Amino acid sequence: MLRGPSSLLLATALAVAASGCAVGGPGAAIGGADDDEVTTTTHVRQAENGPLPDPPLGDPMELWRGDRRLTLPRGGETFRELPRAGILVDLDSGEVLWEHAPRRSLPIASVTKVMTSLIVDAHTEPDDLVRISRAAAHQPGSAVGVLPAGRKVRVDTLQYGLMLSSGNDAARALAEHVGGGTMAPFVRRMNDQARALGLRCTRFSNPSGFEETRYQRQARNRSCAEDLAVLARVVLDRPRIAKVARTYRVVRRIPGKQKRVELYNHNPLLREGYRGTIGLKTGFTNAAGRCLVAVVERNGRRLAVVLLHSPDPGKQARSILNRGFRLVGPA
Repeated sequence: MLRGPSSLLLATALAVAASGCAVGGPGAAIGGADDDEVTTTTHVRQAENGPLPDPPLGDPMELWRGDRRLTLPRGGETFRELPRAGILVDLDSGEVLWEHAPRRSLPIASVTKVMTSLIVDAHTEPDDLVRISRAAAHQPGSAVGVLPAGRKVRVDTLQYGLMLSSGNDAARALAEHVGGGTMAPFVRRMNDQARALGLRCTRFSNPSGFEETRYQRQARNRSCAEDLAVLARVVLDRPRIAKVARTYRVVRRIPGKQKRVELYNHNPLLREGYRGTIGLKTGFTNAAGRCLVAVVERNGRRLAVVLLHSPDPGKQARSILNRGFRLVGPA
């Protein structure tokens, strides 16, 4: 039996050979075996771990605070009660003009569908056909309401149903289509994208935002005003979503007896004809209260206001935006 340094060297060599590792590090092969073995092993491990997460689907803006700050009048009818969180941002420069608890994590209800629309936009074409499952056709809460189970509907029709009518049925149908028949892979993409965009207080549990919970702390679709302003910029930089988000009314063909569906946008600023409104999304549940992400463009400037759990999001958004445009002036 060998003893001393020689035996130690022999034992080390035998251990390396047995493990299939070269001195170059884990995964390298002894004797200069070609790289195919390493690549194959990597692919097998990746397949076991699931697909790689999506890269950022846009360029998230950097928010910054300057000297220009909007002060809201307290005590009047409009702002007697503030929203639980809110922010006003110049969507092109990233300058924060007003904020109230901007990083407070809160339920966001159907504002969730903004992220849903981003994932759908990245993984579909407008004329793709989506089979409507029975589960999708019978989703609770707000809905397009006439989606025919077992039939196929165009992606762009469902996108209008998602963003205008806030259809939970459209959200589930689109999520199942992109997710390969189930919602779980789609929701995973939503959360991966939130991380990729640096949205630190944003989490999702479903593609619609519908949750039957009474208390805010129980809600699992959550975000904050700051994150939603960043997300608004990303989605409105995508032409398909921007076109849908600024639409007040649309008529779309669907299969079945109904033949067509007329959809109206829930955005109070679009409904009231507030000048320059180009999006984006409302939301409501008992836990989330009334939520609004609204974007308005005037004189070459885009301002985004986010209000979470607001007593009157339409009125408060108009007042904040009016003051915001006076503050910034023309571009």
